Amino acid sequence: MYTIYTKDGCPYCVQIKQVLASIGENYTELSLNSNFSREQFIDQFGIGATFPRVLKNGHVLGGCNETIVYLRNQGLV
Repeated sequence: MYTIYTKDGCPYCVQIKQVLASIGENYTELSLNSNFSREQFIDQFGIGATFPRVLKNGHVLGGCNETIVYLRNQGLV
């Protein structure tokens, strides 16, 4: 199961959700200021972490590009 930490207006957030949906992968979306604060995001991912942050079964895959590389390496895209 994938978890995506997103924020409004982020094109990479939109892209990774589209990629996961296109290959039939389910995900949970957590949105900045709705599900978590900026401080909680920094505490979890560190200063300088960008959106989105994608996790699979609690393991951080990275942002949009890193997640797409992971999916390619798994033969999913």
